[in-house]
Amino acid sequence: MLVRKPQSARWRERRVPWRIAAIVAVALGLTAGSVASGADGDAGRDGGRAAPALAAGVPVERLAAGDLARGVTALQRHLKAQPKDAAGWSTLGAAYVEQARTTGDPTRYPQAERAFGRSLELRPAAGNDAALAGQAALAAARHDFGAALRLADRALRVNPYSERALATRVDALVELGRYGEATRAVEDADRRRPGIPVFTRYAYVCELRGDVRGARQVLLRALDSAYSPSDTAYVATALGQLAWSQGEFEESLKHFATALRAEPDHVPALEGRGRARAALGDTRGAVSDLEDVVRRHPLPGQLAALGELHEALGRRERAEENYALVRTWNRLARANGVATDLESALLAADHGEAAEALSAARAEWTRRRSVHTADALAWALHVNGRDKEALTYAKQAAALSPGYRNASFLFHRGMIEHALGDEGAARRDLRAALDLNPGFSATGAREAKAALTALSRQRGES
Repeated sequence: MLVRKPQSARWRERRVPWRIAAIVAVALGLTAGSVASGADGDAGRDGGRAAPALAAGVPVERLAAGDLARGVTALQRHLKAQPKDAAGWSTLGAAYVEQARTTGDPTRYPQAERAFGRSLELRPAAGNDAALAGQAALAAARHDFGAALRLADRALRVNPYSERALATRVDALVELGRYGEATRAVEDADRRRPGIPVFTRYAYVCELRGDVRGARQVLLRALDSAYSPSDTAYVATALGQLAWSQGEFEESLKHFATALRAEPDHVPALEGRGRARAALGDTRGAVSDLEDVVRRHPLPGQLAALGELHEALGRRERAEENYALVRTWNRLARANGVATDLESALLAADHGEAAEALSAARAEWTRRRSVHTADALAWALHVNGRDKEALTYAKQAAALSPGYRNASFLFHRGMIEHALGDEGAARRDLRAALDLNPGFSATGAREAKAALTALSRQRGES
């Protein structure tokens, strides 16, 4: 059973052939993003709308997937004709990073690296904050958050108002577990460059402090300020994910519906809707949504969540297909410079690869000491039977951000306490996990309920 930050699950009963194709595509790097950005017959006709948006400075994160693909194609064509356009190369690099993030194609990362390098050859760093900020975003996407922070700081010395650098700086500090600095960074970003990228990060920092109400208020204000369908979809999805994390499943469905009205193909909203439907017992709707998500964007979080749902429904073979795809993606991502130890640790811990889980979790802990890495290390130690040490890290996860409440973390801690024989603490934390978000994980919730039942029997017998 995999547990992560809000993600989702889904897939279909039959249709094995597309899964085989997906495995081959991931292994070769031929995902939907790379195909769409190549020789698309329609791209030449439609790219004229997307390319000006990119050239005008519209952040790549705010473009719909189709517009992003068409914009990339148009930029590639433009740079073939005008190869000394430094700004064009940095914009293309940023678009590649976004394509990798949204389509699951990590082969885009080396392409982005080359594009930023070309931009800096044409225009040195002292006057090229866009390329430096792009390199920072690339480092963050590859989970090299120390480098992301250094590059963001370099970009901000050139341009203190760079939106991408300000946002990436917050991301890096959060992922490094430097939460106090992240709070100051997002407050500074809000003063310098208020806008949706900063607002959504402000909301997450509030959530990490345990201020869920404040996070919701920030996101509602951001939704009011959204001026494009993609902005509306992005912020409404964040509101839905926040509601889901608090077990407010009906409320989350309303936000996901808002997102999908604005942008019907917004994959994160489809994923969120699928996860909410699963939590509400609408298995058919959940499978339909999540299968659709994985078919479009076979990213590890979605594949793993889909695997959990199949596993909870007793479809073990189908679940293993999805977990195998996650492993394949992790291997491909590592080959393209992405540090995947956190994801690998969780997958290995939940699927009988205890030694591999511990090795990956320890490696990640040496790089960054966040609440998520502390929790992953605790869980890896638990599956290796080292529960006393595991409890130390589970407590450290809570201490790193005292107000933050995460149902997966509570579940992990409760199971560790259960293994140590601390029945009172185990009941408290397992019950807290289910009270906070009874749909936090299709398999995890089932295990939590089984453990509570066993604890109740033991209590009755004693």
